[in-house]
Amino acid sequence: MTMPRSSAASTGRPIRILRGASAVLASFLAFLTLAIVLGAYFPGIPKAGVIGPVLGGQYPFHVALIALVAAVLAGLAWRAGLVRWGRVVTIVATLCSVGALAIGGTQLRTAWNAGVDVSLNQVFTELGYPAAKPNATETYASPEGRPLRVDAYLPGNSPGKKVPAVVLAHSGGFHTFDKSDLRGTGRWLADHGVAVFAVDYRLAERDHPTWNQAPQDLVSALGWVRKNADVYGLDSSRISLGGMSAGGTLAMNAAYRLHNGTIEASEGTTPEPPASVIGFYPGTDVTDMWKNDVAGTREAAELFTGGTPQQYPDRYREVSPTSDIRAGLPRTLLVVGDRDRSARPGTVTDFGDALRKNGVPAEVRKLPFAEHAFDDAYGSLTSQTSRRILLDFLTRDAH
Repeated sequence: MTMPRSSAASTGRPIRILRGASAVLASFLAFLTLAIVLGAYFPGIPKAGVIGPVLGGQYPFHVALIALVAAVLAGLAWRAGLVRWGRVVTIVATLCSVGALAIGGTQLRTAWNAGVDVSLNQVFTELGYPAAKPNATETYASPEGRPLRVDAYLPGNSPGKKVPAVVLAHSGGFHTFDKSDLRGTGRWLADHGVAVFAVDYRLAERDHPTWNQAPQDLVSALGWVRKNADVYGLDSSRISLGGMSAGGTLAMNAAYRLHNGTIEASEGTTPEPPASVIGFYPGTDVTDMWKNDVAGTREAAELFTGGTPQQYPDRYREVSPTSDIRAGLPRTLLVVGDRDRSARPGTVTDFGDALRKNGVPAEVRKLPFAEHAFDDAYGSLTSQTSRRILLDFLTRDAH
């Protein structure tokens, strides 16, 4: 007995719809992951080279899973009759999955070499900043009547034990974001025995540059922490100054100028220089930030200084860490992603070389497949690795 033609047609229609839907979704996912993976490996590719290092570098295992889903869907479409198209998409998606896993594998090896106790749970669950809170928030200065606040992340009680500390400045191109961006790093370091003081500083606005204010604010913050070292149980000989991106630029500028005697606190007593300096994906030369305009660096430089290098060459020179390289500076840690477009790894490496040529202990660490702000995804391998590198640097002389 044969099935009526109308019945066979009605049975085949859902199959065709399902086959078509699988093919469309598989194609979308496969070519999305293809763009991400190709961009991660070849950052010079237009557009793909922008999203690839960000998504592929911070979420390689997520990309691999998405590509695997695409391969499975394409395989179903292949078996359902879309042979050529299904075969092509299956192969593309499988290669993307392998490529993403290779990125993750490279980052895993770097993490293990850095001594990271890798948490794969964090890799998959901590996709942004954690909901960490400081132990205290205080006002460290009030220049022009504007309160500047500091979040203190403190280690657990260790009676009689003095702990190392770091004053950290947030990123944001000198004109945006705030100290809360540092809450993940702050809490993690505190849980591992380092006190962290995440600070706000005066942000640049249109027609209100802060080239002669923000670095001085960091000097004030350092002075406030030194003044309160006994209150927080800090080892005053191991108080460091650092920051991320623009915050790293400010921290290095403030620290080196403190050593060279060319800067004072915006409020309070000007303190001794910090024990060490940290720059995560920093701008080392603000003039270079203006010339090589990537992701808003020119706008940031102009807001910060009030104009162009042609208008204010002295301002650009004063706020650039490259201007203050000389013997005797505090030991310095520089961490950058090897796919960073704005804080280019070659520029950061050259800066580290210049420090070492002047006898300054300088360490440059490049993270594979990492773009600017590689620590935004708290659980990513690059973020876990950078925290370990920072902790080791801050505690190296602790024992």
